[in-house]
Amino acid sequence: MNFPLYIAKRYLFSKSSNNTINIITFIAAIGVIVGTLALFIVLSGFSGLREFSIGFLNTSDPDIKITSKKGKSFLVSKEINSILDNEKGIAFYSKVIEERAFFDFKNKTHIAYIKGVDSNYIKVNRMDTTVYVGTWLDKEIPLGAVVGNGISNLLSVGVFDFLEPLKIYVPKPGEGYITNPNNAFSKINTQAIGVFSLTDEIDRKFTFISLAVAQQLLNYTPNQVSAIEIRVKSIEDREVIITKIKSALGDDFVVENREQLNAVLYKMLNTENLASYLVFTLILIIALFNVIGAIIMMILDKKDNLKTLYNLGATIKEIKRVFILQGFLLSVVGLVIGLSLGILLVLLQKKYHLFMITQHLAYPVEFTLFNVLTVVVTILVLGFLASKIASSRISKKLVE
Repeated sequence: MNFPLYIAKRYLFSKSSNNTINIITFIAAIGVIVGTLALFIVLSGFSGLREFSIGFLNTSDPDIKITSKKGKSFLVSKEINSILDNEKGIAFYSKVIEERAFFDFKNKTHIAYIKGVDSNYIKVNRMDTTVYVGTWLDKEIPLGAVVGNGISNLLSVGVFDFLEPLKIYVPKPGEGYITNPNNAFSKINTQAIGVFSLTDEIDRKFTFISLAVAQQLLNYTPNQVSAIEIRVKSIEDREVIITKIKSALGDDFVVENREQLNAVLYKMLNTENLASYLVFTLILIIALFNVIGAIIMMILDKKDNLKTLYNLGATIKEIKRVFILQGFLLSVVGLVIGLSLGILLVLLQKKYHLFMITQHLAYPVEFTLFNVLTVVVTILVLGFLASKIASSRISKKLVE
């Protein structure tokens, strides 16, 4: 029989004759429970925020984006169309134009971007689902524009305001001194037919118009675009598709995935997650000092029993193992209770929205096995180290 484990369980689950030790052990257990609960909830909260942020990117950004390595635009040749049409992993692709522009509406001005899109765009990016007033671009309204909520507020633009057009200006290409400023810009009058809302940054940045209107405004040819945005059939095959496209197009084009397009945001999310984990792990280490204290107090209380065990033939190593196992079991009990409470709270939050950010937006949380495994490994490793440190007080001199 493994007598160190047997004795460790007896010491952990039976009351000591010294009530102070019982209280210290209880406080240590509570510390492990609360620390486990806090660590799991924080990791689940940041996982939820990550998925929440990425959800916006999945709406606004494509799986793959092709741009020119040189210049703002490029010509979509028959060869490029053939490469994209023959790639079986591509579900849809859309030709787009992005350009900085000057907006004027009723003497209110703003500098933002126009994004000219074709009819396939909403099959690649579901921006049409973000329109909350009016409608998405319509072939029946060729000069229609869908403006961001931020731009709408800044310019006081309403939908279907036929009395005043939304004027868009872009600088004319060319070099040299221009005597008449009126000739320095290309201008087009559009009609706001919809307002979308996604994030503050995107709402203030983009106004969507048709690809043909954007080409007319920028004096582009019918096959001249800024980028090609792609939606793949399976996200697991995306990197293979990118490799094939890069090989087929050559070095004149840049092919990026969604993560590369938003590298700063992904890096920020990962850094925040790691920082939070380290901070709460530090708090957990402080809480586990209670476990060290509880085990040391137990060692001193059971000094006579340890002497008896030693005289009966138990080695110092086996006696140390008793208290290592006791501290480890204490950590396991706290882990099970704290993790169970944490999982329950996360699942309740996902279903019943117990905590709200705003009146209509619940705080996002995400239950993942990775977070469960992270908490389990962290608690078990720290609990074992704490027990090891406490048991190091046991020596031959102490038990004799």
